[in-house]
Amino acid sequence: MNSEDEVFEAVGALADPVRRGLYRHVVATPGAVGRDAAATAVGVSRSLAAFHLDKLVEAGLLAVSYQRLSGRTGPGAGRPAKLYLRAPGERGVSLPPRSYDAAGRLLAKVVDGAALDRELQSAARAAGAAEHAAPSAEVDPVEALRSRGYEPYREGDRVRLNNCPFHSLADEFPALVCGMNLAFIEGLLPGCAGGGDWTATMDPPPEGCCVTLVSKTNDS
Repeated sequence: MNSEDEVFEAVGALADPVRRGLYRHVVATPGAVGRDAAATAVGVSRSLAAFHLDKLVEAGLLAVSYQRLSGRTGPGAGRPAKLYLRAPGERGVSLPPRSYDAAGRLLAKVVDGAALDRELQSAARAAGAAEHAAPSAEVDPVEALRSRGYEPYREGDRVRLNNCPFHSLADEFPALVCGMNLAFIEGLLPGCAGGGDWTATMDPPPEGCCVTLVSKTNDS
């Protein structure tokens, strides 16, 4: 568990607007990101991007991997490129300190033990529907999910979700929390502009949210 000082230092590292932009780009991109791509995304030089990316690594917010982007191996293939991706773990800060995660685990344990999955899913579906009482001409499903921390990205006829907002609880109570998550998104879609063109389904990737949106217009 991170100490309070470590959390403050990590959050403080995002005070710089360029650093925030780089962090947002890296964590919203599936896979690892190179310095050139990150620099282009936020409109700064490669050297400035490299400086800020490495500061984010020092703060524990990003991790580093190395890969030859050309795909070549052996002599003459060149040095592997330094790539960046979201660091594992979570960091949260509240003043004064709160323990909502402990309350969430306790509530999930009770609901799971009482086999109240259907009741939870019904409540989650209703909560999703309440987000937009009527279809909105301005908010499409991708933007609605992005505003709720899912970090959506398009992959062909699908929208995958790079982040699970309930990651810790989903690790401990996967069936309960993933079912709740699916029901919430199912309730959310009809109120979004074009939401009827998508189906929410369970399709867990190696990393990220268990729910995927599949386009109804490209069904084969």
